[in-house]
Amino acid sequence: MDADRSTEPNADLPEAIETRVAAHQPLPRNVKVLGGASLLNDIASEMIYPLMPQFLLTVLGGNRFYLGIIEGLAESISSLLKLWSGALSDRAGQRKGFVLFGYSLAAVARPLIGVATAPWHMLAARTADRVGKGLRTSPRDALIADSTPPGQRGRAFGFHRAMDHLGAAIGPVLATGFLLLWPGELRILFLLTIVPGLAVVALLAVGLREKASELAAPEPVAGPRKRLDRNFQLYMASLIVFTLGNSSDAFLLVRAGELGVPTALLPLLWCAFHLVKSSGNLLVGRAVDRLGARPLIIGGWIFYAGVYLAFAAVSNAWQVTAVFLAYGLFYALTEPAEKTFVTSLVGETGKGLAYGWFNFAIGIATLPASLIFGWLYEQYGSPVAFGWGAGLAIVAALLLTGAASPPAANAKPAVSKE
Repeated sequence: MDADRSTEPNADLPEAIETRVAAHQPLPRNVKVLGGASLLNDIASEMIYPLMPQFLLTVLGGNRFYLGIIEGLAESISSLLKLWSGALSDRAGQRKGFVLFGYSLAAVARPLIGVATAPWHMLAARTADRVGKGLRTSPRDALIADSTPPGQRGRAFGFHRAMDHLGAAIGPVLATGFLLLWPGELRILFLLTIVPGLAVVALLAVGLREKASELAAPEPVAGPRKRLDRNFQLYMASLIVFTLGNSSDAFLLVRAGELGVPTALLPLLWCAFHLVKSSGNLLVGRAVDRLGARPLIIGGWIFYAGVYLAFAAVSNAWQVTAVFLAYGLFYALTEPAEKTFVTSLVGETGKGLAYGWFNFAIGIATLPASLIFGWLYEQYGSPVAFGWGAGLAIVAALLLTGAASPPAANAKPAVSKE
């Protein structure tokens, strides 16, 4: 079978046989291309992301409040665009243009930080970078689903997330090596991110293929006003509840430092953490296709609760290191499953809109999650802060159990107009 072509399930085959057949087929070309693009893009992004706060504070003369404005504004704009771009890709009847333009904008904007001379310059470049992310993310997720048979989607999303995390592990290592050879040359390092950025654009322009048969007919009405059915709404509600307790992983680095992990070793711990996420996504993605998405999401959220309680209980460097690496398994359990569950609930049409709501739900809860966690950590200490996160994870898991079984893979989405 041609690995480049998306295939619909054969109605004559029992679902279990169809899943086993899809599991042994090679991943579609588009999935591999998008995985490679995420690998290169995250190498570029993570080369500079850990260094941007220091650059803002020490080179551009900004402050921590301005840093909060930059990240908060950029991520908020990105979240809104993720909602609209997915719906618009449904209406346009094509997704490659959104994906290519989004990555291209990031490839150009990211290196501009290297020529910034004032904090507002960094705000503009960072916002443009996040606009690119907002434009590409939901259409990209929908294109992965469009290009992949239903029985292979867990594996496809697991592969994509694995490549993303692998890039996030490689980027800091390259940046560290560069700064060891050329200390203090942050501007040159920022400018060099244009190299992997342009490689992403070239890869997508040449390698990404979108056939008319891979995308359902354009929706007559596309936009956030279209409302998906109760099961999807319940999934979004549970996702928001969970995300409100899922603060920035930067707090875990703070906890590791408090318990004695040397500052010089934190980048290595961060790299190892991403390697665990990458390898875990590759392995667990296949399990999603066999076991179903919802059990793995619920199990992952319960595992998250246990890990967060462990972060509160550990008392030395080796313990927090072990828990930190175990935390990477949570991502492996949930990332492929969460994205696969979207198409399990909505069927084969309207996926762009569905992924728009999925990414938007996570985005709007991320900022308050970190604000609440940081306040609890500062006022009451780590046991209360991590206990809050664990408690919301359990509530979210219980809420998700109320969702009915998803429709068949070839079902049409249940949508209505407000």
